[in-house]
Amino acid sequence: MTAALSRHDHFPRADAQRRLAMRQAVQSLDAVWAAADIAPGGLLAAIDAVADLAPDVAIERLLPWLTDPQWLRERLDAALALLAADPFARPPLRPVGGGDGGPGGLVLADRGAIRLTLQLWPFATHKAAAGPATFVPGRAALHILASGGAQLCQHHVVVTRAEDTGGFTASAAAPCHSTPPRPLRAGETLRLDTARQSFTLVPGQGDMLLLELTVQPPSPLPIRTYDTASGRLLHVSASRRDSSFRAMALTLLRHLGRTDAAPLFVAETHSEDFAARWHAMRELVALDPAAAWAPLAQMAATDPHPEVRRAAAATGAMLSPPLVTEGPEGGGSEEPCTRSPPSTPNAAATRLSCPPAGGRASETCELVR
Repeated sequence: MTAALSRHDHFPRADAQRRLAMRQAVQSLDAVWAAADIAPGGLLAAIDAVADLAPDVAIERLLPWLTDPQWLRERLDAALALLAADPFARPPLRPVGGGDGGPGGLVLADRGAIRLTLQLWPFATHKAAAGPATFVPGRAALHILASGGAQLCQHHVVVTRAEDTGGFTASAAAPCHSTPPRPLRAGETLRLDTARQSFTLVPGQGDMLLLELTVQPPSPLPIRTYDTASGRLLHVSASRRDSSFRAMALTLLRHLGRTDAAPLFVAETHSEDFAARWHAMRELVALDPAAAWAPLAQMAATDPHPEVRRAAAATGAMLSPPLVTEGPEGGGSEEPCTRSPPSTPNAAATRLSCPPAGGRASETCELVR
C-alpha cells in the first residue's frame, strides 16, 4: 500500500529558481515589516518608548495596538498574499505553542520584558476540565477578537509586600480563590495584575482568538501554579527568563546523562532565584548523587531561603556521603555509596516541599506539599 504524500513531499527541491523567488519574497516582506516597526509610530518604536515605564503605564500606552488591530489585519493579509503566490513560502511570522491541539499563535513583538502575541484557542469537541491557574509577576491586557462561545474563569491570590520583594515561602502562601465562569465577550479587554490575577477558559462552540500584551520585568517573586478546585499551591518556578532558560538546559543535560557537566549544575545552585537554585540541585541529585553530596550539604547549611535549606537537608538525609576507601597506596579515595539514588525529579515543576513522615526515601524533597 502506498503511503499518502504529505505537503513536504511536494516541496520544489529541484526547482532552484522557484526556491530563490520564495526566499526573496519572504525577505522583502520581512524588511518592509521591520522598517515599519522601528519607524515613528511603529510597533517596536512604541514599545521602546515605554520600556522604562511602570508596567501599568506601559500597558496603558500600548492598549491601542490591541483595541484597534487594523495594522494586524494588514499584516495577515500580506502574509496570506505571500502564501497565495506560493504555498511553500514561509511568512516572516514567529509561531508559538499549538502542540497537541492546544493553544497556539504568533509572536507579534518580543522586546525586553514586553511581548505581544496573537493567540488561537482551537475548538475542542470535548470540554476539558479546568486546568491549573498560573500567576506570573507582571501585568497583562487581553483583547478578545472572537469568543467562540467560551466561558472565562478568573482566579485571585493575595501577595504580600514582603513576598513581592523576595520573601515568598510556599508554607505561608495564600490560597487561590476562583470566581464562577461567565461568558467571554468578543470586543472586551481584560487588564490583569498577573502576580495576583489569572484566568482559565472553558471551551465553547468555536475557536477563541485574542491578542495578549504582557509586561513581565524581572522579579524576585516566583511563578506560582495553583489547583483551581482546592486553591492549593502546586509548584513554584523562577520567574526570570534567563533562569528559566538555564533550568531547561540543565534538565536536557540531565536527560542526556552528562555527568561531565556537573560544575554547571553546581554553579546554578548559587543563582539569585531560590526556585532556580533548588531546580538545579534536584537535577544534579538525579544526574550524579555522588557529585551532588557536597553542594547539597552546603545548601542545607547556608542557603538564604529557609525552605531550600530544609529541602536540601531532608534530601541529604536520604543519601549517604561518599565512602572513603583505601587506595592502592594507602591513600583515601571517594566512591559513591551503594544506596539507591533518588528517582528522577519532576523536571516540569520546580517544587519545594518534603515528603511527610514515613514517605519513601527514594524521592527527592520538594518545596510544595
